[in-house]
Amino acid sequence: MDINIKAIHFDISEKLTSFINKKIDKLVRRYPAVNTVEVSLKVVKPETALNKQVTMCVLVPQEKLVADKTADTFEEAVDLSIEAIEKQLQKYKDR
Repeated sequence: MDINIKAIHFDISEKLTSFINKKIDKLVRRYPAVNTVEVSLKVVKPETALNKQVTMCVLVPQEKLVADKTADTFEEAVDLSIEAIEKQLQKYKDR
């Protein structure tokens, strides 16, 4: 299982990296079919309230699931992305 975290145009903190890894580990425990998770973090310009964007791509056999969420903090955006991916994984699992 591969986890790739990219921070676009800023340096990611160790605390944020461990937060994302912890959330993804929980996701993988619930859905073992997950092969690769790619997380892209970006600060959207201009500097407004909702300017932290997280794009999460999850690769499972024969499928690519994507969630793109924007929030006040990266932690909040990661939580929203995980929720969206869980819904998609549940649909994938039910097929």
